Amino acid sequence: MKFLNYFFSVKKPFPNQDNLPKHIAVIMDGNGRWANKRFLPRSAGHAKGVDAAKLLIDLAQKYSISTLTLFAFSTENWGRPKNEVASLFSLFNKSIEDEKGNIKLNDIRIKFIGDRATLPIKLQKKIHAIERKCKENKGMRLNIAISYGGRSDIVRAVKKFIETPSKNLLINEDSLSKHLDTYGMPEVDLLIRTGGEKRISNFLLWQLAYSELHFTDTLWPDFNERSFMDALLFYQSRNRRYGSLGEINNA
Repeated sequence: MKFLNYFFSVKKPFPNQDNLPKHIAVIMDGNGRWANKRFLPRSAGHAKGVDAAKLLIDLAQKYSISTLTLFAFSTENWGRPKNEVASLFSLFNKSIEDEKGNIKLNDIRIKFIGDRATLPIKLQKKIHAIERKCKENKGMRLNIAISYGGRSDIVRAVKKFIETPSKNLLINEDSLSKHLDTYGMPEVDLLIRTGGEKRISNFLLWQLAYSELHFTDTLWPDFNERSFMDALLFYQSRNRRYGSLGEINNA
């Protein structure tokens, strides 16, 4: 049976290497439901979700994706039970410690986006240390969104803009975008959301303006290479017009 599953899986089409998104953002949803289905604590689902995130990072590098942004913890997630929040931060600390060597080895440029001031001091220090360690890396950009909200990102950008000494306080898209957490990175080409929900949940509101949105029922811990390929094929099926009438990027 395993052989038959493999045989049929390889018959599926493969993404066109000449038409891949530069920036992929992912809402990693479904850890809790994955655990509940197996009568496991939610923490087990989150731990399994870390494994899926590691796999996705490897896949993004394999397919030469230049920027990957993962939604790990939202501003709204602070409303979850305190023990679950504490468990998540413990998992973040452990994951950073476990992966710092691999990130350096794989030449990944990692950045944590979100309102850092709200995070535990211990985690803030680990974030600063790992960012500093890989700041000279030249490979894929990996953004981890923690205590992040799209509205918060825009509000913080406005505050930074106002506080920046300048003779010209003309506010427009270019001047404001320089203060967003993702400044200097390509716009998001493809958003992937697992878990079956069809909304963006206050994630990268500014950056998703012309993104293609791929929703899958697959729970995040079950996300694999076939899931990723399906998302890339969806992206390549889209006719990206950016408000115009002509074809701009169509596989």
